[in-house]
Amino acid sequence: MAEEETGSEKKDDAQGFAQAALALNAASRAQADAFLAEQTELTRLQIEREHKEERLRNWSLFVSYASAVLKLSFEFVVALIVIVIGVAVGAALWTASHDKGLVIEAFSVPPDLAGRGLTGEVVAGKVLDRLTMLQVQTSSNRAASSYVNNWGSDIKVQIPETGVSIGELYRYLAQWLGHETHITGEIYRDEHGLAVTARVGGSPAATVHGSDADLDTLIQKAAEGVYRTTQPYRFAVYLDNHGRSKEALAIYRELIAGTSIDDRAWAYIGLSAEKSGIGDLDGSTAMLQRAMAIKPDIPLIYSNIANNEETLQHDEQALVDVRKVIEMTAQGSGDASMGARDVRVLMFLNRVALAQALGDVAAAQAINRQAEALGDDNGSLQQQRATDIALCAGLYDHACYEAALDATAALSGLVAPLNRAANIMQAGIFFEDFEEAIAQGEFLDAQLKKLGPVGPVFTLRAVAPDLVAAYAGRGDFAKAEAIAAPMPLDCVVCLRARGRLAALEHRWGAAEYWFARAARATPSTPFPLGDWGEMLLWKGDPAAAIVKLRGALDRGPHFFPAMELWGDALIALNRSDLAIEKFAAAAVFAPNWGRLHLKWGEALLWTGDRAGAAKQFALAAGLFLTPKEMAELKRVRAL
Repeated sequence: MAEEETGSEKKDDAQGFAQAALALNAASRAQADAFLAEQTELTRLQIEREHKEERLRNWSLFVSYASAVLKLSFEFVVALIVIVIGVAVGAALWTASHDKGLVIEAFSVPPDLAGRGLTGEVVAGKVLDRLTMLQVQTSSNRAASSYVNNWGSDIKVQIPETGVSIGELYRYLAQWLGHETHITGEIYRDEHGLAVTARVGGSPAATVHGSDADLDTLIQKAAEGVYRTTQPYRFAVYLDNHGRSKEALAIYRELIAGTSIDDRAWAYIGLSAEKSGIGDLDGSTAMLQRAMAIKPDIPLIYSNIANNEETLQHDEQALVDVRKVIEMTAQGSGDASMGARDVRVLMFLNRVALAQALGDVAAAQAINRQAEALGDDNGSLQQQRATDIALCAGLYDHACYEAALDATAALSGLVAPLNRAANIMQAGIFFEDFEEAIAQGEFLDAQLKKLGPVGPVFTLRAVAPDLVAAYAGRGDFAKAEAIAAPMPLDCVVCLRARGRLAALEHRWGAAEYWFARAARATPSTPFPLGDWGEMLLWKGDPAAAIVKLRGALDRGPHFFPAMELWGDALIALNRSDLAIEKFAAAAVFAPNWGRLHLKWGEALLWTGDRAGAAKQFALAAGLFLTPKEMAELKRVRAL
């Protein structure tokens, strides 16, 4: 219709122009000018009308487009709100269904207690505080997620609300869908004074009695009852850590009789700690083997067996178990019942132990410091810092040793100071400070006697061998012999100590016997052959010494003391040119060993390289030397 109208308008315009043309032919000049002016004005008005209509059409299109966009935006916002609400509801449902927290409801209390401010909410808060403290004081390598009733750190007091709120709705959801553990209880008066009852869900209630003055103690006992019911393994560990072993033992036995595989395996681990605590390391290992039969993939089992074997100085078996732990933790095949962070710390500790067992002290120190960077895990940091003392001494780095002493000066607790003393004793032997070694050994002996049956195990197998070395190094052979006499013969370090004592007494046959026995007992570690090679040097047989030292390096390629001794043997054989290579190789692992640079300088001197010798002597002069080594440095510098 619009198109037909437009065509009609054009036809009328054509006729108008034709008539105008005819009229112009007949009209005067003035009339023609007037007519043209009228037509021009008419045309202008028509153009303006067209422009207005075009603007109206454009505005109409814009309004229609804007309306469509606004409608779409509104629909999108509505959809987004619906999605957000749906996600929030879904998240709330998921969270509520996985809620395993512990909820402590307000206790019922007598009016007189409430009047003094001890309301039901206050008592519930006190129970929460006690449970939180029990959690903090429980050190365990077991993953919290492996407990049947794990509530981790999710403990809260529930205060009743009036009306319906978001929080109240979530509580209903958690009660309906989740696995919360609810604690209820009451305090009431009886013939004893006060009675406090704490109830865990539908479990039978435990009631404790006392006077008003005992209220805090009663609440503590009530909290322990809750902890025992909800987290029996953790509570047993807590009891063990606080000297209540008999109570812990009863819980471990209950768990072993239960149905949870995790609880049974970890209960045997707990029992193994009980056994080792009384010095029954064989019994401890037997308990660990039972745990292994139930769950063979818990790395802690093998690590604890390795610790038992190391304490007994069964070096070869300890090495087997250490390697097993490293294999398990490196491949990530450990059981999920052990915490991931604990597994990582265990991996580092056992890598340190492996490096030490193979005589690679530099690697052991580097790994130990990586472990320190992880922070503390059940006392691991104090152990690592104490270990650093012996590692620095094992590198003959006296400045490093002094820094490690400073870093451990404030170690606290029972075990950490003993570890520190044991490592200082070993350092005294490395640096030939035998008086310091003896002082630390006597301190350890006195402290270990206070630990009950476990004390003699450590004294005979760990302290006594170092005391033998210290007294023998001082020249007090009678005292050394007396200490060595009761040392067990299945203890590798004890065999080595007997051999060193015999060597210092120049009883060469006896020394060879003990070193040979030690080498057979531990065919994978370099130390017995290293000791044997050193003894042959003292005896004056450098060629035979080199054979033993080569064997030591076959077992531990980075065992640098054997490299240095090999260099000494080559000097004795007038092959100082070859000795230089051995000293340079040793310096890669122990760059701050004063004696090494002293002997290196001597080898260079004998080959005619006086400038090289002077350089090594200068290095030796700036590092730690024993009095005997300082006298030797003075002598060779004067040549």
